Amino acid sequence: MSEFWLISAPGDKENLQALERMNTVTSKSNLSYNTKFVIPDFKVGTLDSLVGLSDELGKLDAFAESLIKRMAQSVVDVMEDAKGKVQENLLANGVDLTSFVTHFEWDMAKYPAKQPLVSVVDTVAKQLAQIETDLKSRTASYNTLKTNLENLERKSMGNLFTRTLSDIVSKEDFVLDSEYLITLLVIVPKPSYTQWQKTYESLSDMVVPRSTKLLAEDNEGGLFTVTLFRKVIDDFKIKAKENKFTVREYYYDEKEIKREREEMTRLLSDKKQQYQTSCVALKKGSSTLPDHRVKVTPLGSPDRPPAGRTDRERESEGEGEGPLLRWLKVNFSEAFIAWIHIKALRVFVESVLRYGLPVNFQAVLLQPKKSSTKRLREVLNSVFRHLDQVAAASILDVGVCGDPWAAAQQPGLLSLRLLPHRPQSPGLETGRHH
Repeated sequence: MSEFWLISAPGDKENLQALERMNTVTSKSNLSYNTKFVIPDFKVGTLDSLVGLSDELGKLDAFAESLIKRMAQSVVDVMEDAKGKVQENLLANGVDLTSFVTHFEWDMAKYPAKQPLVSVVDTVAKQLAQIETDLKSRTASYNTLKTNLENLERKSMGNLFTRTLSDIVSKEDFVLDSEYLITLLVIVPKPSYTQWQKTYESLSDMVVPRSTKLLAEDNEGGLFTVTLFRKVIDDFKIKAKENKFTVREYYYDEKEIKREREEMTRLLSDKKQQYQTSCVALKKGSSTLPDHRVKVTPLGSPDRPPAGRTDRERESEGEGEGPLLRWLKVNFSEAFIAWIHIKALRVFVESVLRYGLPVNFQAVLLQPKKSSTKRLREVLNSVFRHLDQVAAASILDVGVCGDPWAAAQQPGLLSLRLLPHRPQSPGLETGRHH
């Protein structure tokens, strides 16, 4: 599980020197891996509009996180027979999530920074809303498919009194299309097999001799056939019940049996087709960067970690995957990318509100080492204490509240942190990514 912190400090000389001191201390003490988190210059608008955007982005952030978690869980559900491969199917722009975050670069083509900030936020919000709508529709169809299949499977798993008999009986077991004769199915307790064989012919008049046959057994009894004249059905049922033999009401309908079998085959096939393991290994990028630096390059640049084909190309080609899994992979990537852009927007808006105009701040991404978070907070507290005593001290409480990206309320160092999340599937790192 990776954890990332985003901090923002004013961009004046004094605070840039403080950032350098922080980099030096954290590097020498092996507390965290730090990179610049480059955010474009947006059209700010008025401070009043930024206050409104701050609230809206907080809600959008939580919505995006919830959506990503639901999509990750949907991948787990679809890949129920290959859960060990879930993580390799949850990528962002073709690379693992940690690599994407540490190599983050703003997508100018999708979210033009020259547009008003409100328009950029609106674009991200509409994109996520559409993904959620599609997710609901697709998962509802898949869940209906699963439910119908489970209902059919449940019918074949009960005891002889309740389970379907379409996979047990055959046409040859019955006397069909006879005006006078009929074949009944009788459930006989196992201890009473011998009694049944000795008495079934005399339970009523007009029972065909030697007409019984054992078709199936479960832990409690067996399913036997018996053929008799239609006119004595009621009398035979009464006598059978007196001897603790149960006549199961059943009419052999070849068309209905064929329909049920075809339905089971179709549902199994449809469910399987939603997920097929891709035979093509997905290429992964490296998560290694020079210390405290991240190179900003356009999307698709050779300097970006190799990602193979784009998500859209992968979706259109299919690569042997079922339609639902393919859609989940592509749109999980889209949603995760949008989520990190929301984080960048939140840093920008909160920094401007915190430090004022003109826009001048530096955002840094910190990846704390294991068991070093307490010491890292102390370092931040010490290095940036000059900004504001109360605000610096509040860094120690960052991330405790329900909002996954929590900021100190006082003027001073802006610190945003995403809390750890334990995914429902072992090894899955995407429920709440840092």
